Amino acid sequence: MPQIPPSIDATIAALEAQDYVCGRALGTVAFLALTLGKPLFLEGEAGVGKTEIAKALAAALGRRLIRLQCYEGLDAGSAIYEWNFAAQMIAIRTAEAAGQTDRAALQAELFSDAFLIRRPLLEAMEPHPDGPPVLLIDEVDRTDEPFEAFLLEALSDFQVTIPELGTVRAAEPPIVILTSNRTREVHDALKRRCLYHWVDFPDFDRELAILRARVPQATAALSAEVVAFVQALRGEDLFKTPGVAEAIDWARCLVALDTVTLSPDVISDTLGAVLKYQDDIARIETAEATRILNAARDRLEHSGA
Repeated sequence: MPQIPPSIDATIAALEAQDYVCGRALGTVAFLALTLGKPLFLEGEAGVGKTEIAKALAAALGRRLIRLQCYEGLDAGSAIYEWNFAAQMIAIRTAEAAGQTDRAALQAELFSDAFLIRRPLLEAMEPHPDGPPVLLIDEVDRTDEPFEAFLLEALSDFQVTIPELGTVRAAEPPIVILTSNRTREVHDALKRRCLYHWVDFPDFDRELAILRARVPQATAALSAEVVAFVQALRGEDLFKTPGVAEAIDWARCLVALDTVTLSPDVISDTLGAVLKYQDDIARIETAEATRILNAARDRLEHSGA
């Protein structure tokens, strides 16, 4: 089983081995989170790679990745466990048909491990043969304050309680990564339990390295044009700024179309891979696409990329 990386450089190298290219600041906070056993809170725009770092860390460490996708209305019960009511009803009817009259024994059987459906938080607290898993609590900003308060307790003690079975405490705490797109502010008390890092859009060189790692089939020239164009798009007044994920998707689409170099027509035909709102697409098509493409090529020419 791979060990926790012994240094910042080793952490960055382990992530790069999984095709995750990060800056030193993110590599440093990831190393500290692993070394100190503290949750890592990553905040930033959608599509900048917050979720991907959890996947890369799990793969690099040979650990299981357990994902809790947050949403409005998520409660502690849905995040910890549920009882398999359908199986319980079948067991009750079977017991009645067999003439079982011991209610206490039947109740003990119904609320036993055999009928327990484990949800992400409970799964993360239980022992795993490959070591503590990576628990990804994704888009925590989509939940409400009561769930935040629950998470505060769970991440402080690394334990959860099932009234019918008792308390489950993690023998070894999981590696916890929380992400937020900052659709609302997350409470300071939760952030204080974590190491914090703002994941920004990468600079040109790092985004180009990411694209080359994720879409090696694209030519060097096409990759550079895609990155330059997407970074130019981020300076436009758009409803949704494209992230690194959209740049990767767009490059894959262009490769599938055997595109060698960008042109206004190709951009117009494939904008749906990089922009996700019709108003943004309508604004960038035709003349605007030509202007942005020319500006992107001017930048590439002056940078020598």
